[in-house]
Amino acid sequence: MIVTSVHKDVSERLLKINPSLAHEVREILDENKAERHIRGGMATKLKYSGEHPKAM
Repeated sequence: MIVTSVHKDVSERLLKINPSLAHEVREILDENKAERHIRGGMATKLKYSGEHPKAM
């Protein structure tokens, strides 16, 4: 698993500084991670349908 510095900050450093905030941020990151394949698919669909601004 690749861990970026942002994820490292959230998972390790923020947990030591402010555990309650770290928990809230972790929930948001986990939700975004679970949904990113959907956003990627939507972007690809828009790109090839001609509706995406970069497709033109």
